Amino acid sequence: MVHIVGAGPGAPDLITVRGKELISQADTIIYAGSLVNPALLEYRKEGCRVLNSAYMTLDQVVEAVRETEAEGKMTVRLHTGDPCIYGAIREQMDEFDRLGISCQVCPGVSSFCGAAAALNMEYTLPEISQSVVITRMARRTPVPERESIASFAAHGATMVLFLSSGMVAELAAELMRGGYGADTPAAIVYRATWDDEKKVVCTVGTLAERAAGEQIRKTALIIVGNAVSQSGYALSKLYDSGFTTEYRQGSDTEGKERK
Repeated sequence: MVHIVGAGPGAPDLITVRGKELISQADTIIYAGSLVNPALLEYRKEGCRVLNSAYMTLDQVVEAVRETEAEGKMTVRLHTGDPCIYGAIREQMDEFDRLGISCQVCPGVSSFCGAAAALNMEYTLPEISQSVVITRMARRTPVPERESIASFAAHGATMVLFLSSGMVAELAAELMRGGYGADTPAAIVYRATWDDEKKVVCTVGTLAERAAGEQIRKTALIIVGNAVSQSGYALSKLYDSGFTTEYRQGSDTEGKERK
């Protein structure tokens, strides 16, 4: 069996209980060394083989799993955050299927959740934003034209940009081309939940200047939208005393808007 495990956003105690248990049982761990906190490897058992996939091709990863399977042993493929987001896991699972190797995915805490926690932020504020767009700038790996930054920006929803901190000036230009104003709230969170975490609250117009000033060029998420300011939202109807739910009868009192 090979288990694809989400390592969480960085802090070693933010891996799931299941993920930690799988690490402790693994005979081979193949981890994304460019992003996964190596402190997680301390949970491994004695004699566990550890491989850093930052130096490996897909074929080499698959071969390492095949070798472990041939010995009747178990592999953990350790990905950063949650493996379903920019984890390139589908191509691995297709190869495992081709070889008749059983595979299971263990979800993890994504860095976009870690970034919100760093900012004490709620993405989905009533009457401000109820949608979160997770995307990235096109680089050497292209992005479908229908999913361009400008096209998503036209919706005015909250946006979380992965893999884009190395081209912030171009990103800001695309965001404004799509309809965000230069004064739209924004934030940069570098290495969310790590010991050296850094967070910068700014605007779309000052994204490039602030990123350069903090020397942030990689391993950061960029969050854009009015939800970043955490103000001007309406109170949740779920807890409004005038709102009737399946569990309680409400009065006629309407919730008041919080400024």
